[in-house]
Amino acid sequence: MKKNIFLVIALLFSVLCVNVFAQTKNYPFEVVKSGKGKQSIIFLPGFASSGDVWNETKANFEKDFTCYTFTMAGFAGVKSQPNVSFKNWETEIVNYIRVNKIEKPIIVGHSMGGGLALAIASDYPDLMSKIVVVDALPCLTALRDPSFKSKENNDCSSIVNPINAMSEDEFLQMQKRNIAMLLADASKQEEAISWSMKSDRKTFGEMYCDFSNTDLRDKIASIRCPSLILLEFGFSNYKEPIETQYKNLKTASFQYSTKGLHFIMYDDKEWYMAQLKNFIKL
Repeated sequence: MKKNIFLVIALLFSVLCVNVFAQTKNYPFEVVKSGKGKQSIIFLPGFASSGDVWNETKANFEKDFTCYTFTMAGFAGVKSQPNVSFKNWETEIVNYIRVNKIEKPIIVGHSMGGGLALAIASDYPDLMSKIVVVDALPCLTALRDPSFKSKENNDCSSIVNPINAMSEDEFLQMQKRNIAMLLADASKQEEAISWSMKSDRKTFGEMYCDFSNTDLRDKIASIRCPSLILLEFGFSNYKEPIETQYKNLKTASFQYSTKGLHFIMYDDKEWYMAQLKNFIKL
């Protein structure tokens, strides 16, 4: 009898440890869970963006889906962590999905978040049911330099140090210029700028460098799930080099927006939501 009691206590303790680990593990992101539904959608924001970028999008799905909205550590006011890297973020997102037993989620990623969606689907092809990539490429740097090759042990000091050395006003002016080239909807620009201003400078520089050194063009050949690639209006003038980057992704469906810039969810709302709803609810 004592032996049986001991086994029951040991089992309960192990279950408790698993639950506590799932709740307290120090992931390199914050997650907001909302909605209810058997099928889950994971929303990954872009570089230096808050998960709030998905607020209007997820409002259309929370009735029928459970939504997990991420904001990465060091961005938009979320506490930074040391040794940030694109690969580490990919691995920890996968760990979160597994620990929380999120079965076959749909992953929707914007910009760098779209890159993370591609990386996860490449390295863990059975983990998700579908991916949506919102204005991201397998290798952004290769669009400017087709001969680009990733560097091992890439030195980021030439990017990180100047960003860290900027005054608050210098950094603000840089973000104003950047956002004006990425977001046409003037009513949303101030909020997007505020996300960058709340971001940790070191994380900002290191992740910009690391993501710029990321090349997924070969890896995406292993993706098996349906993949919707939504691209900004301006990219319609560069279809050949863009779709060449995606040539190894055999499940890709390409759609180019009708207006606006990089933040398609703001600049071409009706078109964007129609594409998303049609793909997710197929």
